[in-house]
Amino acid sequence: MQKKTLSCAIFALASLTAFAQTPGNWVGTWAASPLPHPVNPVQVSPANSTYRNVVHISLGGEAVRIKLTNEFGTEPLVVGAAHVAAGSGGGAEQQGTDHALTFSGKPSTTIPAGAFILSDPVTMQVAPLSDLIVSVYLPEQQIRTMTCHSFADQTNYILKGDATSAATADNSSAIGSWCFVKGVDVSTNASDHAASIVAFGDSITDGAASAPGANHRWPDVLAARLQADRRTAHLGVLNEGIGGNRVLHDGYGPNALARFDRDVIAQSGVKYLIILEGINDIGHLKRPEGPEDKPITADDLIFGLSQLVARAHQHGIKVFGATLTPYAGAGYSTPEGEQIRQAYNQWIRTSGVFDGVIDFDKVTHDPAHPDTFLSDYDSGDHLHPKDAGYKAMGDAIDLSFFR
Repeated sequence: MQKKTLSCAIFALASLTAFAQTPGNWVGTWAASPLPHPVNPVQVSPANSTYRNVVHISLGGEAVRIKLTNEFGTEPLVVGAAHVAAGSGGGAEQQGTDHALTFSGKPSTTIPAGAFILSDPVTMQVAPLSDLIVSVYLPEQQIRTMTCHSFADQTNYILKGDATSAATADNSSAIGSWCFVKGVDVSTNASDHAASIVAFGDSITDGAASAPGANHRWPDVLAARLQADRRTAHLGVLNEGIGGNRVLHDGYGPNALARFDRDVIAQSGVKYLIILEGINDIGHLKRPEGPEDKPITADDLIFGLSQLVARAHQHGIKVFGATLTPYAGAGYSTPEGEQIRQAYNQWIRTSGVFDGVIDFDKVTHDPAHPDTFLSDYDSGDHLHPKDAGYKAMGDAIDLSFFR
């Protein structure tokens, strides 16, 4: 008995020593804001399935760790296995890159309801602006609420059983959400000064109306520009946009004030923040959802943004305010809302509250009709840009903010 106990103790000590020797300065390279997805009792159970997530990272590195999430789950989530690999397109893995994830040295884990967990570090070379495959197998269990990011603008896959090490996504079902994974961190040779930039906003940050699977969101454009400049190639970009999100009221997902600590403050290595949020608050002047959904004013939005800036500054994060893009002709536009948008944008430009200003409005509006998108940038719904508009937005960001 003593010999067996001693052997276990030596094994545990070796595991802890190996863990302690792994890189310790982590920086976010990819992220997506988690949301609740209730499971309909009549639909096929999400259990006994592998969720294969295709994620496009920004910053490369020599080691990775994966954030798995059950933050909106109502019961503990059993993860039977999880793997990470370099992607080669269509949900397939690059040969020889598959790595099983472990959690304190174990191949499986349980995530408490309302929590997320970090995998053990995996030593693998990952290139900047490349795709990773994160596969998560859920054995049979009761799952009443899934934690996913609903709009991935990327095809992901569900496979039957434990297919975490499968080389391809053959015999799978396509899904447009990222499920049970919320982030990827890297450790790099530039870890002493590597950092992340959080892009915090709504569907215009999430990339609505951009080309599916093309990574043409404005945060993607920014990430590519950062990697092309040796002075900023140590920076990752984390997209924390949620379609329909609002500053002051819950909508599709928790309001910005409620989700700020999770989606911004808690991100690995975050040093900079870009906020583009408020157009959905304004749009609800025309489409209130209930008696508690009271009309907002420019002062209300200013108060909300000021709160976010103060909280970020408390953690040493520099904040860049982005002006709201035009929305005349959108389904929820109103003359009163346009007045609020103009006043709010003017405050962003002139208040001095922010560490810098990114004037997306100036870049995207039609000079002859300042309340309207330039036709070359309009996706057609008069609210979201198309790829050319997103590129103009990403190109308009002054990289000297981050040097």
